[in-house]
Amino acid sequence: MSITKAAIGEKVRTYVLQEYYDGESSELTDDLPLVSSGLIDSISILQMVEFLEQSFNFEFLPHEVDEENLNSIQQIVEFVSTKQAA
Repeated sequence: MSITKAAIGEKVRTYVLQEYYDGESSELTDDLPLVSSGLIDSISILQMVEFLEQSFNFEFLPHEVDEENLNSIQQIVEFVSTKQAA
C-alpha cells in the first residue's frame, strides 16, 4: 500500500512537533535541518527510525540510518517514498 508524499510529510511533521520541536509550528519547515541543527540527537534518531518503520511498514537497513535520510522532513519523505516504492 502506497501513501502520498503529502500524507507522509504530514504524519512526520506531526510526530516531530509532538516529540522534539518546541518552537512555533509555522517555523518547522520541510527543509529545516533536524539532525545537523541538534534538534534531534542520536537517541531521537533511533526513536524516529522506530516511528517510521511502524508507521509506514518497512525496515531500515543499518547503512540507511544516517543524516542523509533523516536530516529534514523533506529528506524523510523522499526516503520513505523510495522505500515504499521498492
